[in-house]
Amino acid sequence: MRLFLAIPLSREMKRQAEDIQEDFCRQRVRGNYSPEENLHITLAFIGEYDDPDRVLECLESVSFQPFAITADRVGSFGSLWWMGFQPSAELERLVKQIRRALAEGEIPFDRKRFQAHVTLLRRPECPDGQVAFPEPEPVTMTVRHFSLMQSTRGKNGMIYTELGFVRARENPQI
Repeated sequence: MRLFLAIPLSREMKRQAEDIQEDFCRQRVRGNYSPEENLHITLAFIGEYDDPDRVLECLESVSFQPFAITADRVGSFGSLWWMGFQPSAELERLVKQIRRALAEGEIPFDRKRFQAHVTLLRRPECPDGQVAFPEPEPVTMTVRHFSLMQSTRGKNGMIYTELGFVRARENPQI
């Protein structure tokens, strides 16, 4: 099974991503748009691995407090267009913890440098060769958990299914 770890987006953040996609559509950009239900931030891509329980077991050592992230930009990695985020030390720490836990558990994962983004569109085609990337208003959400996801190919594209999650540890008020 094909696995990855991800932060699901709040409704407001999904709405922001959809607004950006609609802006591209108004500019007549065609391509493979990410459906609303697939919008997320990938923290670690595991790939083919048949023991999701082992992955969740390894992640038991990951501990974090809820933290805020803010989406405020649009960019591209070549033929992949994305919504990006303000730098977040808390998010970087979480990713390091996750990757350390996976490495210690000998669970393979893609080790390329992490850059927080939400994939909006793959293989864009612009009718006149030019497109204006929108400058979105910043949208903030609180990260309270991340999910272990399975990716399967359906007849109409990828289907993502949550297999488990790791919840932030809330600080008790004293």
